[in-house]
Amino acid sequence: MIASLFDLTLCLLILAVAGAAVFGRAAFMAVVFFIVYGILIAIAWLRLGAIDVALAEAAIGAGLTGVLLLAALSRIMRNIDAPEPAPVLEGKTFATGVASLVVATLVAHAFLTLPQPQGLQRSVAENLADAGAENPVTAVLLNFRGWDTLLESIVLLAALLGVWTLARDEAWGGRAGLRHVTRPGGVLAQFGRILPPIGLLVGIYLVWAGSKQPGGAFQGGTVLAAVWIVTIMAGLMQAPRVADRALRAALVIGPVIFLALAVAGVFAGAFLVFPPAHAGWLILAVEAVLTLSIAATLAMLIFGPPQGEEGP
Repeated sequence: MIASLFDLTLCLLILAVAGAAVFGRAAFMAVVFFIVYGILIAIAWLRLGAIDVALAEAAIGAGLTGVLLLAALSRIMRNIDAPEPAPVLEGKTFATGVASLVVATLVAHAFLTLPQPQGLQRSVAENLADAGAENPVTAVLLNFRGWDTLLESIVLLAALLGVWTLARDEAWGGRAGLRHVTRPGGVLAQFGRILPPIGLLVGIYLVWAGSKQPGGAFQGGTVLAAVWIVTIMAGLMQAPRVADRALRAALVIGPVIFLALAVAGVFAGAFLVFPPAHAGWLILAVEAVLTLSIAATLAMLIFGPPQGEEGP
């Protein structure tokens, strides 16, 4: 009874917060409600037993995406002349809400009318011993369906290259994003000293435990990216220059090593196939380098294009 009441309350909260994010007048409050929405969705995934998805939603959906939206809002407010944002047109807001409701209804109808899926749980369980990972999610993402993960890492890198192309010619080679100045005794500066060591341990643990428990490269890389972002936003270090060779090596090492092992799999029988005898340490190696690349790529996506040698 208590569990059902909690689930019902959670669903109502998700709908209410989503509505506040869509219909809110102030852009800042809309971003805050979006972050809260991501946290509530992560809790919902936990209630459904999808711990891996919950970790990804909390780290990426609520965490990094929230920071990205806040950074975008800061840039918008910095570039407008008026001190207050332009008033929201009620008609457009209402039309957007109606359109969102229609799309959500169509998606719900499509989901409810889908045929009962057969699922691949039995096939995964039968071949898990040869996958090199006890966690079925990791086995699917790094072995059985490694194509998806390889392409996702390349897409992330392509997205960063797209962001970097927005830089001015004279700023190319400079530091990524704007320079952050923080009060030495402020809250952000204190968080910048306390959170990074904890986040570093959590990120490394998520990668190490990913083969046996919920976790993995994307979750661990997201936490490490957040650690780097907080450290720079706290003014404890500067963002790297986009021309830095160490940064570029960190960005490409994950996709390159993953692709090299995929090609080497041809000698074992097929492209992107890990030999069962070596699959365990190969998956751990891929996750380690992918974590580094994902952390660097996500952080650079948040910082944005270079602004010059030292930033404005």
